[in-house]
This record gives sequence, structure tokens and C-alpha cells, in this order.
Amino acid sequence: MASASEPTGTLASRLQAAVQARGQRWTEQRQLIADVLAASDGHATGAELVERVRAADPSATPSTVYRTLDLLEELGFASHHHGVDGRETYHLEEVVAHGHVHCQGCGAEVELNADLAQPILAAIERATGYAADLDHLSLQGRCPSCRAVAAR
Repeated sequence: MASASEPTGTLASRLQAAVQARGQRWTEQRQLIADVLAASDGHATGAELVERVRAADPSATPSTVYRTLDLLEELGFASHHHGVDGRETYHLEEVVAHGHVHCQGCGAEVELNADLAQPILAAIERATGYAADLDHLSLQGRCPSCRAVAAR
């Protein structure tokens, strides 16, 4: 992630401005947490993020990491979803909206982009009247490899 001193328009400067607009301070620890989240390729659990932040700053507390993740999510800069084991995983909102399919056999995960998920979301809305949130769509099943092994 960019440093807080980069030109206007960078993610770091937008984060800093959004936090300050709420009357809060953009601290070095918040910057570190955002940097660690940005460096996490794809999704990272809260526990993984706490571990990575504490490796860089041992004084960081888990509550600070989770409060910052909540703040980033409230501001629309981060998002989370629940994995097959129920744990929340986080990513920066710069990632295109997507859902997930998790293999119950091997643990593999596939992302569902909006085009792939649209028929599922439309079926949910037709059946229930609810407009489901794609970023919280998490399905479980068996991947092709696990199904092939089970069929033998």
C-alpha cells in the first residue's frame, strides 16, 4: 500500500482523508494495518493479520487490528466474508465484488465473480424477495477433483 504522504488519489491518502473526515486520527498503526492488509494476496483471516501486524510492530494489540478492520469496512475500503470454517477473511475493497465456493473435501476455494453469481443471486431474490450481498455469498460443495475421487 502507498504511504500516507503520497499524492491525493492514492489509496493511502483516500484512507487518511476518510478517517480524518470522521474526526479520527490516521495513526502509524492504522497505516501499518492497512499496509499489511494490502500486502495480503487475496484474503487473510483476522488472526493472520494480527500476527503479521505484530511481527512488524509488537506493541499492536489484536483489538487495535480488529477495530481498524471494522473502521476500514465501515468506510468502504475493506470487506470480509466467512470461510467454510466460519472464520472471517478480509480483503481491500479494491478487489471486485465476488462470492466464494469452498470444497468440503480438500479445502480449495474458487471466487465467483458477479457474472457467475448473477443467476444464483437472482434465484435467491425470486424465491425470497431478498437482494443478497455478493461479497457475503459463501457456498460449500465438492470440487471436481474430490468428486472424481469419490466416484471411483
